[in-house]
Amino acid sequence: MSTILVTGGTGTLGVLVVARLRQAGHEVRVLSRHATEYPVDLSDGSGLDAAMAGAEVVVHCASDTRGAGKEDHTATRNLVESARRAGTVTNIVYISIVGVDVVPLGYYRRKLQVERLLEGCGLGVTILRTTQFHELVAQLVDAAAKLPLVPVPVPGGVRVQPIAVGEVADRLAELAVPTPSGRVPDMGGPEIHLLPDLARTYLAATGRHRRVLPVPLAGKAYAGFRRGGHLAPSHAAGRTTFAEFAAGRGGR
Repeated sequence: MSTILVTGGTGTLGVLVVARLRQAGHEVRVLSRHATEYPVDLSDGSGLDAAMAGAEVVVHCASDTRGAGKEDHTATRNLVESARRAGTVTNIVYISIVGVDVVPLGYYRRKLQVERLLEGCGLGVTILRTTQFHELVAQLVDAAAKLPLVPVPVPGGVRVQPIAVGEVADRLAELAVPTPSGRVPDMGGPEIHLLPDLARTYLAATGRHRRVLPVPLAGKAYAGFRRGGHLAPSHAAGRTTFAEFAAGRGGR
């Protein structure tokens, strides 16, 4: 069994990755600023070397979503430098997003910068791009539903291919081995639907009988989404549909 370091191990995806790796018998080190055992601040690298000592694999799930990814490049550079000093890391597994090289969204651009940093770092790397998680669609609709507007406004003309976060965690756990795989095939959800249709499905499943208003937006990023640059129709590897996810939310 390997010693595996997981960044972002307390997040939506990271907690599931950690659980799967531990179930498989690996020693897993969860990095966090407030962790008792491995307190690490990726923004300045403090605590990283102690956590990295003896690790063979790093699963990099941490991401600065609130800051549009501004800290991601610095955090990853600190991670790579620590891995080099450790001398034992043979595979850094990174979770990215389908379309980071096509859709001109600031956060996507920074994810692409991280991919390129890793590919050129000289260490073994595995990169998996996936489509959006079911939870992201739900968060968007929940936020729109809180607005004092009737009907609920959501971006129109955008198709989405949401995937179950647990299925992505399964795939990352499979890839978290000492031998790197490079850029692996993208991973998308089982179905593609217009975002307003998914909003209607989610609102109905959660008992909110609201109308949905598709709203056109401006900008190059929105145009990129309308063109479907974030979709992976030929890699529909997911099994759980958004309707099934929404039904589960409605039953909570």
